[in-house]
Amino acid sequence: MPKFTYSLPLRWSDQDSYGHINNSLYLTYFEEARTRMVTEMLPADEAEQRRRAFVVQQSLIDYKAPLDYRDEPVSVDVWVTRCRGARLELACAIRDSGVTFAEAAIKMAAYDLEAGTPRRMTDEELGFLARYAIS
Repeated sequence: MPKFTYSLPLRWSDQDSYGHINNSLYLTYFEEARTRMVTEMLPADEAEQRRRAFVVQQSLIDYKAPLDYRDEPVSVDVWVTRCRGARLELACAIRDSGVTFAEAAIKMAAYDLEAGTPRRMTDEELGFLARYAIS
């Protein structure tokens, strides 16, 4: 399966009083990996970036196992499960050494921040996202 993988370092401040990574940060980890994936397809012009934005509509996280703080980074995988029109759906997972700590399903919309309206994805965006789509 094609996927984007980001090696994410953990911060000491990410842990809770039990030494586990706080569950609220998993969404931030997914956001970090997702943002790094799509940065490659963003236009260089900031105004054009605002016209070709993506906004999150829904995030569902399934926590599988506690992630203890450690110095080694974890892998955050992102792949496209649906991409059509103005809608983008991603799946994500935080994994390491055969252990899945959390999985997420994220629904997004292509959005023009200047106009304040949804927009259709461009052919270039669809082509880029197809690289990470499940077959």
